Amino acid sequence: MIIIFGTSPHLMETFRHWRSRYGYVLLFLLAAISTGSACGALSSPQCFRRNEVASIYICEWSFNTHESDVTFTLYFTDIFGKKQKIENIRTNQTEIVDQIPLTVSYSADIWVEAQAGNATCTSPNVSALLIDSVKYDAPQNISVSWVRNNLSLSWQAAEGCPALAEVWFRKYGNPVESSEKRLINTTNEYNVVIVNLVRSSAYQVRIRQLAIKYKSPLWSNWSPFLTVPAALDRKLEVDHTSRLSNGTRQVTLTWKPIPHQATLRRVTYSVTDTHSSHGCPCKRKKSHTSRNSNHHTLHVSYSAVNITVVARNEAGKSPETVLHVPAASAADLKICDQTLLNEKLRRRTCLELYELQDADLNPESVIVLTARKQKKGEGIKSSMKNFTRYLYFEHRCHNGKPRTVKVCLFYLKEGAPNKEPQYDKTVPKTHSVSLSWKEISYEHHRGFLTHYSLCSMKISPQKEPKDLYFFVCFGTETCNSNMCRHKSRPMCSQRKMKGVSQCHETSPEPWSLPGCLGQCFNQQFENSFI
Repeated sequence: MIIIFGTSPHLMETFRHWRSRYGYVLLFLLAAISTGSACGALSSPQCFRRNEVASIYICEWSFNTHESDVTFTLYFTDIFGKKQKIENIRTNQTEIVDQIPLTVSYSADIWVEAQAGNATCTSPNVSALLIDSVKYDAPQNISVSWVRNNLSLSWQAAEGCPALAEVWFRKYGNPVESSEKRLINTTNEYNVVIVNLVRSSAYQVRIRQLAIKYKSPLWSNWSPFLTVPAALDRKLEVDHTSRLSNGTRQVTLTWKPIPHQATLRRVTYSVTDTHSSHGCPCKRKKSHTSRNSNHHTLHVSYSAVNITVVARNEAGKSPETVLHVPAASAADLKICDQTLLNEKLRRRTCLELYELQDADLNPESVIVLTARKQKKGEGIKSSMKNFTRYLYFEHRCHNGKPRTVKVCLFYLKEGAPNKEPQYDKTVPKTHSVSLSWKEISYEHHRGFLTHYSLCSMKISPQKEPKDLYFFVCFGTETCNSNMCRHKSRPMCSQRKMKGVSQCHETSPEPWSLPGCLGQCFNQQFENSFI
């Protein structure tokens, strides 16, 4: 209309003449053109079912129009060639149910008619054998994971047979980045792998699928865009601080933020500790999870604990960061006077025994006994070793937090050491000699050492009798001495053994201990003698 009226004066004059004699002509022409434009493009219908066992068929089509009041009529021919129809359809889709006289095993002509305002539009005709036409739903609940430089995509299977998937993807955050499509056959579990990607980059992905076991399959709709975060390749760098308070340790963890590309959609941090996993002493808890945070505070007892921190996003998790928090330092550890090993444990009480093999209190293994285990008949002594030193912990749960109420050293059964001391050095003096020896390692103690026994023998002519002198030596802070002197301090008890020709490995029969030696019995001692 613009071209006609704007470029041809002759036609303009003609229309003026028509308007004077036939005023209705121009109005009628304009109305017809406007009404006809409401039709737009009406596609042929696609009719299908969702899977092999579905009895309901779905027909859908596309229609571009600005009209808000549109109704559709779906036409198809039955087995006898007679035209059938479904009327008053208000959307671009309808279902064909069993009551409708359409035989799906025979080819049928199908078309759709749209009524938009005063305009009527008819789609092209399509012939289809509906039983061979299957269109899956768009892939849903897609899970993603990184496997080296490959991205694995999985979703719920539409049927128990493989399909063909088309995957569209591009790097996230760069609109000018070219996208790529790949056709990949799925496994029976509906899994595909996109190879040779960059793990440190995030991607946008969408998928559609095709049911390849049928003669006339249709592509499903595309799934919504899915953002895949970058892989979490590095362990979290975790620092910690501890604060002791009445048998409870408050441990505060902090870690450095992870790269932004790995945090897209969501990232969570899980924190677990060996105390909670054993249910000792408080009720076992799920892993503590914090979102979008780089710190966490938890409470543990005074015994050694391993704390594990892991970051997770929608595509996987980071390697575990295991933080070993040693046992809280306990000054002047004593021998256990009594324990709960033979007692019935309360519900919120538990015991831990750490097997010790060295003086640094580094545990080789740990045995845990809770009231629940005890109730099931699980004992703790059956798991313990004789002649082995243990660090005994007694814990209770107080206001939901673990509290250590007792720490001491314990042997289930004691025996004599199975290894002799080794001389370190001998320093002769005017009227005496200074001896020192290496301490026996804990694994050879087999019990709490109470003293060292020394034997001296005077070298004399063969005809003279040999006199032996035995010394029982102690050295403790209680007696204010760090060495043992013959006849000069009460830290040594001497006994002369006449008529004995050699020193035996065992000490002589016990005798009375003078002075403070009785107080020093079963205490720590030094390994030197003068």
